[in-house]
Amino acid sequence: MRPAFLLAAVVGLGLAACAQSSFTTEVTGETTIPASQPGGSTELNAFPAISSLAGMDFDQNQDFKNQGITKGEVTSARVDSLTLQVLSPNDQDFTFLDTVEFYIRAGDRETRIAWKQDVARASPRPPHPTLSLNVADTELQPYVATPSVSIIIRGKGRTPEREVRLRAVVRLEVETGLL
Repeated sequence: MRPAFLLAAVVGLGLAACAQSSFTTEVTGETTIPASQPGGSTELNAFPAISSLAGMDFDQNQDFKNQGITKGEVTSARVDSLTLQVLSPNDQDFTFLDTVEFYIRAGDRETRIAWKQDVARASPRPPHPTLSLNVADTELQPYVATPSVSIIIRGKGRTPEREVRLRAVVRLEVETGLL
């Protein structure tokens, strides 16, 4: 009886040692959509860059440092959630947007990671509404491992009557190699 118990314990410990470790990290950034010119709105086809999401090096990410891992040890990374929130003005909603998309880019390669269609129709109400985007089930490890990666925003709509400040929060589920 004891040898079977010891064998089961050794096998269990061996399997636990082969398990992958995972953690969540968030990257955030803000951008400002300029107001329309006096006399009416114009078509919105481009978004200003989100500077804190440009040129990221995941070896500098605090969550990676806290876990004691490097981007080279990442075996899998996927978007868990992506939200876009109106920070100001506090009574603004998303009715100026038709579509919004987020892409991850490294070098000349990019992949869509999140999107929302019919934004104006589904816009949450103020104050400070938060829009949850649909996320792609896409493997991002090749992007995370690069020296420099950016997350960019694209969309269509109309320029808002007033300047609108937005915050993007990208939550990633990260897995590392064997323990």
